[in-house]
Amino acid sequence: MKFFNRDKFKQILFILVGCTINSLAINIFLVNANLLSGGVSGIALIVQYLTSIPAGYTTLILNIPLLILSYFKINKSFTFFTIIGTLGSVVTLILTTNMQKFITLKDPLLLSIYGGVLQGIGIGIVFVYNGSTGGLDIITALIKKHKEDINIGTVSFLLNGIIVLIGCFIFGISIALYTLLLMYISSFTLDKTIQIFNRKRLVLIISDKEPEVTRRIMDKVQRGVTLLYGEGAYTKEKRNIIYTIVEISQLPAVKQIVRNEDINAFITVLDVSDVEGLGFKKNLPL
Repeated sequence: MKFFNRDKFKQILFILVGCTINSLAINIFLVNANLLSGGVSGIALIVQYLTSIPAGYTTLILNIPLLILSYFKINKSFTFFTIIGTLGSVVTLILTTNMQKFITLKDPLLLSIYGGVLQGIGIGIVFVYNGSTGGLDIITALIKKHKEDINIGTVSFLLNGIIVLIGCFIFGISIALYTLLLMYISSFTLDKTIQIFNRKRLVLIISDKEPEVTRRIMDKVQRGVTLLYGEGAYTKEKRNIIYTIVEISQLPAVKQIVRNEDINAFITVLDVSDVEGLGFKKNLPL
């Protein structure tokens, strides 16, 4: 596998951007109210609150055995990008350790809301680019590999629930409740971030000049085209329907091509929230 081509460089860059945003959320908002996070970072925050050891160091120590397990039990590709995400998280957590001093906000409700939104965006960006911040992601991937029928969402909920219970016993029920609110907001924002980044447009075109339109879409927009068989219900006229999926930024070019080739063409544009396959997102195999 070639890691260092242009696409892989972009993937690594955005994983690091996501890690930075997540670390800023933790050190600016969560730490100011002694809030916890899910997964290994939640454990690291408990250690930080009790001992003043920065969460970045604990995150690294806890992830080392998990990364070793990942290398031998999952696969090298997953482990490579998990190492990138883990190191990115560790370094940015350490570099942003004292960022909380720059804001005066102390309201735990607002801190949990702001922290949840920012954390969801950061982790969402990491996920969009098939990255991982380690910790719980490795544990769930290991479980999924050996128990394919298990519900990963349930596993994540139970593991995070344990962290919240520990926080409840140590820091009190109010911190636990604000942490639950933060986790909910983070999860919601994560889902929305993934939808925004993965949003595409499915274009269906009916044209008398199908060969010209097809050729120009493939040449100019550089997207694959599939021809579907169609038949007019009234005229019984047989013709091909052009089917293609494009980035939102490419849609104006497709419309311009169709207008230039056939002003009478019929175009339908549908919103697509997720696309996987050649030319689009490819999930790393577990």
